[in-house]
Amino acid sequence: MSLENRPLTIAGRQFHSRLFVGTGKFSSPELMRDALAASGTEIVTVALRRADLSGKKDPFANILEFIDPQRYLILPNTSGAMNAAEAVRLARLAAAAGLPKWVKLEIHPDPRYLLPDPVETFNAAVQLVKEGFTVLPYINADPVLAKRLQEIGTATVMPLGSPIGSNRGIQTRDQIRIIIEQATVPVVVDAGIGAPSHAAEAMELGADAVLVNTAMAIAADPSRMAIAFKMAVEAGRAAHELGINESQFTASATSPLTAFLN
Repeated sequence: MSLENRPLTIAGRQFHSRLFVGTGKFSSPELMRDALAASGTEIVTVALRRADLSGKKDPFANILEFIDPQRYLILPNTSGAMNAAEAVRLARLAAAAGLPKWVKLEIHPDPRYLLPDPVETFNAAVQLVKEGFTVLPYINADPVLAKRLQEIGTATVMPLGSPIGSNRGIQTRDQIRIIIEQATVPVVVDAGIGAPSHAAEAMELGADAVLVNTAMAIAADPSRMAIAFKMAVEAGRAAHELGINESQFTASATSPLTAFLN
């Protein structure tokens, strides 16, 4: 049976991979480049503070030189913004530098837990949508906020599974289920996915995609881990599309227990 999944559509654009990949924490840009290729991803997030937008070929901010814009949609990330004003300014800067007018909206002023600020995120989303950006907001797994963001025109919602870089997996299952149930746009589970099994679980829950960074970047072999995540996302999505049998309390024999000995 083929694991060919249905395409993912965001803001009218189709993607065949449901795995987004972040670009932080890789020990070298070459390892990052190879892992992106191995993952099969079509959407790559880039923190704007790590990208050289000046055109001066800054050797310490040259990450964009290793990401082929013909192969991947580069998704600028406002990570590091402390409030809505900073996030909007970063998004405008990226667009002015020629990057796609898509933005992963990320505002987390607390440096210890990196939890997204819901008020500033909503305010920034309102402004960026008005300015014609395709906005993909990173949020707590808050069904009410997710619904409000959809209503003002964001292209996705991106609830966290657990805190950024924690590798703790999907600890917000019940809230994510509600977000998916109410969703009118794709739901991308973002943050905390530390193992391929976590990615598969998110897809089995009905998420439209997942975003992975740390678990891939810090692996002993990032490219091999990228392949593992690629397979996990495809398997989890196939299971969701086919339908997973409900669990039951008692056993159910898979082979006949009577008559065949007579």
